[in-house]
Amino acid sequence: MSTTASLTSEETATASPAVAPGTSWFARIIVIGAVSIMIGILWDISWHRTIGRDSFWTPAHMAIYLGGILGGCVGGWLIFRGTFLAAESERAGMVSVLGLRGPFGAWLCVWGAVAMLTSAPFDDWWHNAYGLDVKILSPPHVVLAVGMWAIVLGALFLVLREQNLAAEIRASSANAATTLPGQWLFVLAGGIIVAMAAVFLVEKSWPNQHRTQTFLLISCATYPTYLVALSRASRFRFGATMIAGIYMLIFMLQGWILPQFTGHPKLGPVYNPVDYFVPLSFPMVLIVPAFALDLLRWGIKPERGWIRGWLYAFAAAIAFTGLFLATQWFFSAFLISPAAKNPFFFTDIHWGYTDQRGDFRNMFWSESSPPRNAPLSMAGVWIALGLAFFKCRIGLWLGSWMAKVKR
Repeated sequence: MSTTASLTSEETATASPAVAPGTSWFARIIVIGAVSIMIGILWDISWHRTIGRDSFWTPAHMAIYLGGILGGCVGGWLIFRGTFLAAESERAGMVSVLGLRGPFGAWLCVWGAVAMLTSAPFDDWWHNAYGLDVKILSPPHVVLAVGMWAIVLGALFLVLREQNLAAEIRASSANAATTLPGQWLFVLAGGIIVAMAAVFLVEKSWPNQHRTQTFLLISCATYPTYLVALSRASRFRFGATMIAGIYMLIFMLQGWILPQFTGHPKLGPVYNPVDYFVPLSFPMVLIVPAFALDLLRWGIKPERGWIRGWLYAFAAAIAFTGLFLATQWFFSAFLISPAAKNPFFFTDIHWGYTDQRGDFRNMFWSESSPPRNAPLSMAGVWIALGLAFFKCRIGLWLGSWMAKVKR
């Protein structure tokens, strides 16, 4: 995809050769939609684990679909404007699909909104036919998840486009501004998309599973790509650290806020009576390996040549795998211990009403009898390291492309 683009009329109206444009209204609205989707996801998971299958018109579902509507409407408007109202010079800097033109992020948002709307009747039929979900990612939820992911990714690319266009203006002028339009919104959207990735993996990421082979493999196959790509495309020195911090804050807020509200199961069987909204567990401490990735990026400077790029991928893979494994190995032992049973770490209150009681709650599942998950082996660590290296290299390529996107 070509990254050459001209400024839109909204941007040029507020910009001179020496002044970068401000963050647009549509970028702000679409990021608000992404925030609404994230709130709805966490609230809906809690609703299912506290109350069970309820009406389609729950507040959690409305928060999710509000985000989808905002994304679809804003994306649709940008495509309509780019096709029928924009000047020819502006349309040249947009993505064309079937003769219609609009920013790349707008197309993602529209596609995501269509997928979300398609999933709604599918999900309702699924529950009527099969009853209670036994997994977070049932088929209709997968369709919904892909749609939500597309809208958040679309929001990310819309603010990225504004950030990169403004950086181009600043680079060719004497403007000494320290921040760029979309710079902070990009980091916020990046934190949301990492949080969504964590939600997709939550069924293999409970604290009791942090010493299992599956947990390390899926983590090394997922998070390095996001952290490396997003930090490379961001305009902050510690972009990965900030994005990981936002992910952690999102998960901590849901753990602090949701249990403050009363909720009771409405479906059986009830193995674990609860009288509060059940949160997900305390987040992984991704900020530790993310900080190391930032230090390595600014020390090696991988954008200055392919040798530095491969060196960075190798060093980043070792840093991420080693620090992530060490951090979660010991921190998870704390999380399943009595010392973490307090409102800050909200340990032992993240069990839903369908979860049975037992000693397994306070032990690593790789050590239970019989084992619930395969314990971590040295071979597994080497495979995880290889996955991390591959994903760091992919993330760096992706991030370098994202740093040039202006469409």
